[in-house]
Amino acid sequence: MKQLGKMENLFFAYTQMRRIGTVRSGDIQEALGFSAIQERKLLSRLSRAGMITRIKRGLYLVPERLPLSGTWSADATIALNTLMQELGGRYQICGLNAFNFYGWDEQVPMRIYAYNDKTFGERKLGAIMVNLIKVDAKRLGATRKIKRPDGVTGVYPSRTRALIDAVYDWARFSTLPRAYNWIRNDLSERRVTPGEIARMALRFGDITAIRRIGALLESGGADEMTLQTLEKALKPTSASIPFIPRKAKKGKLNKRWGVVMNET
Repeated sequence: MKQLGKMENLFFAYTQMRRIGTVRSGDIQEALGFSAIQERKLLSRLSRAGMITRIKRGLYLVPERLPLSGTWSADATIALNTLMQELGGRYQICGLNAFNFYGWDEQVPMRIYAYNDKTFGERKLGAIMVNLIKVDAKRLGATRKIKRPDGVTGVYPSRTRALIDAVYDWARFSTLPRAYNWIRNDLSERRVTPGEIARMALRFGDITAIRRIGALLESGGADEMTLQTLEKALKPTSASIPFIPRKAKKGKLNKRWGVVMNET
């Protein structure tokens, strides 16, 4: 355990006795007899030492009990929930975290990716790096709340929504062509249906994603009604796109979707 000074001992004794998990600037001045400057310097010292987790300026998460090692970092989900609640926004886990959660990608992400409607950029929440991707509020949705045994709840995309994100946001997450196989496998195992994929693509995809999803479903033998539902969202165009981005557009052109099938 790190040697704590008088002010540090007072701080942890107070928060632990009162079971305080969140501290704001100004919360402990009167209770512990600190000046505003003393409080600010104390919270800054504890944050730099890795004993509390800074969520944003003036807002910190505090451990229930400081570990023997003397260092502590807030739980990733709790930190993200606290930040978004403070910002008054909505979020949902996305990208590599969602793909790993559903078992498509074995890679364990070293950071958290989250769509949200309030802010963007990288944030370090204690030992946790969070990549916040700001999107229009309309692009949030089709989620499921995952409650852990300890009662903490995280917001994840539905399985079908995560598959659409893997096609729509392929450049950010480097998911094509892998995502096509994820969709094919889930369809063959009846975890999702062509109709569900189509509806989710129309709701959360863009024109390019819809065209690629249409070509994928057609090649997999999806029913005509499902294909027509997707087709109605498209306007006639003579411009073609590759089925697999960043690969030469060499292959048969699927005229219905304007997609060059360059998978082989």
